[in-house]
Amino acid sequence: MNTLHSSVQQPVLPGRCLHEIFEARVCEAPGRIAISTLDEQISYSDLDLRANQLAHRLQTLGVGEDVLVGLCIDRSIDMLVGLLAILKAGGAYVPIDPSYPSKRIHLLLDDSAVAVVVTVSRVAECLSNCNAILVCIDNDSSLLSKQPVTAPSAKSNDRSLAYAIYTSGSTGTPKGVLVEHSNVVRLFEQTHHWFGFNDQDVWTMFHSIGFDFSVWEIWGALLYGGHLVIVPFDVTRSPKKFYNLLKSKGVTILNQTPSAFRHLVEADIASKESTDLALRLVIFGGEALELKLLEPWIARHGDQRPELVNMYGITETTVHVTYRRITRQDLESSGLSPIGIPIPDLQVYLLDESDHLVPDGTPGNLYVAGPGLARGYLNRPELTAERFLRNPYSSVEGARLYCSGDRAVRMPNGDLVYQGRSDEQIKVRGFRIEPREIELCLCRHPQITSAIVIPHDYGDGDVRLIAYVVPSLEPDVAAPLSKDLSSSELTQHAAAELPVHMRPSAYVILSALPMTAHGKIARSALPLPVADKHVFRGESAASKTSIEQVVVKIWEDVLGLKNIGTDDDFFALGGTSLALIRIFKRVNEHFGLSLDVSVLIEGATSGRLARCVDDELRNGQLLETS
Repeated sequence: MNTLHSSVQQPVLPGRCLHEIFEARVCEAPGRIAISTLDEQISYSDLDLRANQLAHRLQTLGVGEDVLVGLCIDRSIDMLVGLLAILKAGGAYVPIDPSYPSKRIHLLLDDSAVAVVVTVSRVAECLSNCNAILVCIDNDSSLLSKQPVTAPSAKSNDRSLAYAIYTSGSTGTPKGVLVEHSNVVRLFEQTHHWFGFNDQDVWTMFHSIGFDFSVWEIWGALLYGGHLVIVPFDVTRSPKKFYNLLKSKGVTILNQTPSAFRHLVEADIASKESTDLALRLVIFGGEALELKLLEPWIARHGDQRPELVNMYGITETTVHVTYRRITRQDLESSGLSPIGIPIPDLQVYLLDESDHLVPDGTPGNLYVAGPGLARGYLNRPELTAERFLRNPYSSVEGARLYCSGDRAVRMPNGDLVYQGRSDEQIKVRGFRIEPREIELCLCRHPQITSAIVIPHDYGDGDVRLIAYVVPSLEPDVAAPLSKDLSSSELTQHAAAELPVHMRPSAYVILSALPMTAHGKIARSALPLPVADKHVFRGESAASKTSIEQVVVKIWEDVLGLKNIGTDDDFFALGGTSLALIRIFKRVNEHFGLSLDVSVLIEGATSGRLARCVDDELRNGQLLETS
């Protein structure tokens, strides 16, 4: 392993909490940059001071060991101040994305029963009618400044809760996964010999705090005295901007879902500049890795620096379970998704349907054991008992097995290869989604009697959800939609309850769901949305200029729709961030431009994009004639 020298060789002090290890790094190098954004930064000592003052305030409100505290802040230094303060007060944070629909935010608040929510004024409106006490970091700054700057005393220990992250639930409601400090600390202890993380490393916080990949990103930096760069949301959607950020910040550790990395590879190739990135590690997770997507990257950068690592993991087993170094030689094994060997303190068992161990080379259901297993699910004792089982392969009293729902095969060399799910759960851009939760949401619409949701890959990792619904009254067979029900109405219904990554991109209304002879839904018989039957706007919104016509045609091809108007909102049409990146790639190739997705910050419509293309072409002509 090619690592940088550092005064910090080990990330942990035995039996310590996450924030206590962070405090040790503060003592070692108080002036070192801890966190930065595009326009501000904070040192370890200042971050510690601010978190201490907020922690004292939280303790006066009753926050202590195992007390859940809501954390509803957008991507910012304040988010990390709030997170650290909750832990320092002895509590555990419950991440709540302020962009979630109001119904979902209140569902999380009610289920977690948090009495206190840490927030900031710019997003506090989403917490209106919240029964919890709101601690607004910026509005309460004068009160917080009077609090002690020293760390508060707390009764928490390494077996106390650190966070409760909500994942999609098959019962129709999300479920909170309870993770302890020790679960996270041992993750870094057990992987240190592979990665050699140190105080010279620069990490990005690319992922949402509600996605457990963020746990790896945050503590991979702060447990070692490293530098964490918070990536703005708009930059996460712009491969070009993100690529430039990697260069300007000197990022050394990059964590990506394969679908996001696919477009970063394209931005790297399009840069046509030096490939002198500071990256020493690229770590994949959250989705199955398709090895062929790495071919252009390895051809350009090789496989030594940065090293490429694929990791498989689950929220319930604390981020990561396995490790697999990816080399050029692996590219010959197309079609496989190698996830490697278990982290040293974890065990992976592959069982058949009768719960017997399967031999090497035979696919089996994947079960995980060891100290990475979470405490269980919040307020779900039956589900906890169902998924966290007694471990019959261990002599340790109380040892447990987690039933992952995934399938894998162990090769003769000991490597595990991912084989997909054993149930209907799916992954979209790294998020675990239980289709049943979406289906039950749709069935709460008064005109829907049944629904099924499936994923469809439109290419380049652009996975979208398609909903098939049966209305209470049979739709007009001559029209794609019932006269009493429209896709826009269903879109609005879903948007009121579901976060963006769980909303269907298209709706197909059927008189009945196709069934097999055994009474099960015939998924193979479900039709894809028929593009030429989708009508969104009238002739008044049709494209007029030649540029508009080209842009609209590209939108229709990528989205699989027809008759798109120039004022139709991209995301309302079911578009995804990956689909938008594909559209810009084709538009730039057609017109010879290098437009970035950020030009649509004022509105994601084809008409807006066409005007941007026209402006760019005119500017180019003016430069040529001057």
